[in-house]
Amino acid sequence: MTRGCYIGRFQPFHNGHRSMVEAIVDDGHVDELVLGIGSADASHSRHDPFTAGERIMMLTKSLVDVDLVTYAVPIEDLDRNSVWVSHVQSMSPDFDVAYSNNPLVIQLFEEAGVEVRQSPMFNREVLEGSEVRERMIKDGNWESLVPDAVAEVVEEIDGIERIQRVSETDSNGV
Repeated sequence: MTRGCYIGRFQPFHNGHRSMVEAIVDDGHVDELVLGIGSADASHSRHDPFTAGERIMMLTKSLVDVDLVTYAVPIEDLDRNSVWVSHVQSMSPDFDVAYSNNPLVIQLFEEAGVEVRQSPMFNREVLEGSEVRERMIKDGNWESLVPDAVAEVVEEIDGIERIQRVSETDSNGV
């Protein structure tokens, strides 16, 4: 059995993330996939509006139809890159290969002797967490960028109100 690991902040889980999981499934090289929820300790900010638990809900509900066993694992931030991979490994089931397109993540896994596979970016100019969050803040069309299950979770938790509120400032502009 081969297990892969795909780490992201998933703030929120969007169609680009979903496409990456589908590419991993189509690749056929892994039997199971660990989904590492990065920055699991961060929430309630413009950059990281959703809790780890809410992101687990998004992932689980969005991937119910994927033909691959998946495990969502929270990974808290560790501001020491030299030990980051061992931190990830200590929080996850064992895995054989990591999936990432992030240059730092690739470098760290490769330095630790972990095989890394990349996949094509999917509509990256739009399918990026920051774009989804900006559309949420500005009441734009963000729903088309995420799986239906994510939109349902965001609605359930009043996520739009949260991200709009935490993005406000009390500055008087001076």
